[in-house]
Amino acid sequence: MAEKQISLPAKLINGGAAGIIGVTCIFPIDLVKTRLQNQRSGQQVYKSMLDCLMKTLRSEGCFGMYRGAAVNLTLVTPEKAIKLAANDYFRHLLAKDGVALSLSKEMLAGCGAGTCQVIITTPMEMLKIQLQDAGRLASQQLVSRVPCSSPGCKLLAVSPVLARAYNVGPIAFPRRISATQIAVELLHTQGIKGLYKGLGATLLRDVPFSVIYFPLFAHLNRAGHNSLEEKAPFFRSFLAGCMAGSVAAVSVNPCDVIKTRLQSMGKGRNEESYNGIIDCARKLWMKEGPLAFLKGAGCRALVIAPLFGIAQGGPNSEMGALSRWVDPGFLQEINCARVRK
Repeated sequence: MAEKQISLPAKLINGGAAGIIGVTCIFPIDLVKTRLQNQRSGQQVYKSMLDCLMKTLRSEGCFGMYRGAAVNLTLVTPEKAIKLAANDYFRHLLAKDGVALSLSKEMLAGCGAGTCQVIITTPMEMLKIQLQDAGRLASQQLVSRVPCSSPGCKLLAVSPVLARAYNVGPIAFPRRISATQIAVELLHTQGIKGLYKGLGATLLRDVPFSVIYFPLFAHLNRAGHNSLEEKAPFFRSFLAGCMAGSVAAVSVNPCDVIKTRLQSMGKGRNEESYNGIIDCARKLWMKEGPLAFLKGAGCRALVIAPLFGIAQGGPNSEMGALSRWVDPGFLQEINCARVRK
């Protein structure tokens, strides 16, 4: 029998729940990942993940740790729903009754899911990165006493307000600007392509991620199960989602570093611009070495693992009560049972 499909409302609910929990609990780590990936060798403002967390908290406060979170909260539900539902749809198209999907077909389904999700992911990441990196640029300006000169900085620095530096008391920091203001400015100056800057790099990251993640999750989740219809325990689905997410996240981290650099409009002192994916990869390798492609890998694994563990734990486990409640097939089974009684 072909794999049982889970309704789109179930995907929306589970994807949205995972996104909200993820943003609430682990978004500061995602902010750290962006700042670590964007800082250049020889110009480090932050020495490590913990150092970045402490300096951000000290200089920008608790709310500063959640810069860009509103963008994620708004768009993460459709993004995760598209990714999960698209994977299920392609698996259903490729499935044959009574025959499990081959590895190549699982990878093909994951490729389709990764391609579909970039419709939402690219503008979401584009806006989020500008907000997340603003604090790093401001801190670098304080150290160097040289203002940011790139065009992208105009979107991030509006007017000074008082904030607290790491150890030197009140100083002038750029006033926070909203994602809406950045989006409007991009649309006004560059059109829709401004929001989709870095689309190629996003595809380069998300397609391989899905190709790795979904087959790996499927195999881990059904390990020890003889039947395709048998549901795994919630804890197993959660762990399978975490493990598959971590492996996939670290595997594509070089692509994520390239995407982050390409989408960052604000540049600090002596920070160069890039003319595409190949130019960015070449300059990273030549000027910062191969380890530059692993910047933020630990942070990314910590962000992705629980996010996909929660998203997959509900609909793919026997404990997914919410998913079954919104699944029309499950409701039909309940009604049939009542009739038989």
